[in-house]
Amino acid sequence: MIQGLTRREREITDLEEIIKILEKENIIHIGLVDGDEPYVVPMNYGFTMEDGKLTIYLHGATEGKKLDLIRANPKVFFSIESEIIAFSGGNIACQYGTSYSSVMGKGIAEILENPEDKMQGLSIFMKSQTGMDFQFNERMVSAVAVIKIDITEYTAKHRPIPIQNQKQMNK
Repeated sequence: MIQGLTRREREITDLEEIIKILEKENIIHIGLVDGDEPYVVPMNYGFTMEDGKLTIYLHGATEGKKLDLIRANPKVFFSIESEIIAFSGGNIACQYGTSYSSVMGKGIAEILENPEDKMQGLSIFMKSQTGMDFQFNERMVSAVAVIKIDITEYTAKHRPIPIQNQKQMNK
């Protein structure tokens, strides 16, 4: 888990709940390092969770800025948001906000080169995105880049709609 989570009461530690967030969403925001500037890109993703170890798979073009940045510095940060609901209910600013669930963390990205590894990564990606199993061959995987991110730290949290706002929203 990532150090420094300030709202511990919102933290999700149950792996099944974390997996539900990961399964529910299709878009991940990947933060990369571009010299002394951040570079964030939204992408589709696939994942595995084995014994609490999260691995994320991405795919895309075989060349471009994203791959260049990963080659220069493979450290990445990611964020996935789910169930985003804005709420309001009062005359003061503090009674407005957003309910959400999220998973975020950091890891090390690797551009897969071995065709078997790419086929496995794309199979995981497609299963996560569609719920279906697909078969790939070397020719198919040669046309895309597959990125594997070994997540080194992650945390998840949920901010519910405050009870007073729930009551007003139900009126």
